[in-house]
Amino acid sequence: MPVFDRFPPVRGVLQAKADLAKKSRFGVGGPAEILFIPEDVDDLVFFLRNVPEDCPITVLGAMSNVLVRSGGIDGIVIMLGNWFKKVFVEDCTIEAGAAVSCTELSTIATDSELGGLEFLMGLPGSIGGALKMNAGCYGSEISNVLVEFEAVSTDGRIKWFKVSDVDFGYRTSGIPDDVIITRAWFRCLQNVDYIISKKNNEIVKKRMDSQPLNKRSCGSTFKNPEGKKAWELINAAGCRGMKVGGAAVSEKHCNFIINDGSATPEDIECLGIKVVDEVQRVTGIKLEWEVIRLGK
Repeated sequence: MPVFDRFPPVRGVLQAKADLAKKSRFGVGGPAEILFIPEDVDDLVFFLRNVPEDCPITVLGAMSNVLVRSGGIDGIVIMLGNWFKKVFVEDCTIEAGAAVSCTELSTIATDSELGGLEFLMGLPGSIGGALKMNAGCYGSEISNVLVEFEAVSTDGRIKWFKVSDVDFGYRTSGIPDDVIITRAWFRCLQNVDYIISKKNNEIVKKRMDSQPLNKRSCGSTFKNPEGKKAWELINAAGCRGMKVGGAAVSEKHCNFIINDGSATPEDIECLGIKVVDEVQRVTGIKLEWEVIRLGK
């Protein structure tokens, strides 16, 4: 049976053996067995209601925090397209599609003279992924400004969640694994006592000064242990500059593993494992991955 005969007709993109490396911030990774990019939320709902039950589903956003292994991802990979990049501003509330980038949302808030979302300039991913992992930086987390969000379950039901319905924690959330976030509403601040654009520019400068933004990476590789900074532990263990193949621990920010140009997914993962082992040997603390590793 031809592969697409198993799936319902869709208005969006349905592609076999789709290259994920081009979409990855690391620039590496195996293919998606089937990639589905829905035309809109109705297309997504219809697909999920009619997809074969034995097909595993993986949802990917901007891939700013994901390492896909060389064997690729079996089953269906869903990525949200342009329909999910809409933004609407009403008073001090912003509605944003899950595929909107965090930096774009921060910029729109700034242009609307709304405060509270400046920290999003420091996050490279999309809104959906940021909510799923409760991304944050510079003392703020996305759950701090969230009001509610809409999602579609993997069996095709639309669901609503208020921020109080979800158990958000440090780099984690209680958002069920069987839902796909489609849009969210954020609470902003009016008449703030600071210059919003200036604060945004300060965050951008801080990122440029402290992070290897000219290299392929997925940002912070490891979570900060309670009361500690991962980069300080990595530095103390002598891992700054450590390499495996084409992967390296950044000299500029040692909680960033970078693709120096020729890395494979295995180089990156192996280097991360070596860092975890060395930090635990030297400090007694076992680092937890912040980058999500997927695939075969």
